[in-house]
Amino acid sequence: MSPVSGLVLFVMIWAMTFFVAIPIRLQTQGEAGDVVPGTHNGSPARHDLKKKAWITTAVAIVIWAIAAWCILSGAITLDDIDLFSRFGPGPVEGRGLGG
Repeated sequence: MSPVSGLVLFVMIWAMTFFVAIPIRLQTQGEAGDVVPGTHNGSPARHDLKKKAWITTAVAIVIWAIAAWCILSGAITLDDIDLFSRFGPGPVEGRGLGG
């Protein structure tokens, strides 16, 4: 896995984790009883996005480390997830340059 692939993997994991974390412990204006005129009752009154971003970063690092280990160690390969044999035959040793 190249550094760019690792970074893209981390960003995708971080974004998905952040979207999961946003609604956790969200207090709406309707729940707080203080609805600002012109806004919806479901608008956030307290969201704590900075705290959620830090927690998301910590969780994403752990998930990314597990995913990177699986990819780099070869614990999970394309053959493991190719249920319908759509990826074709894998590389054969000796095929190619002079082999």
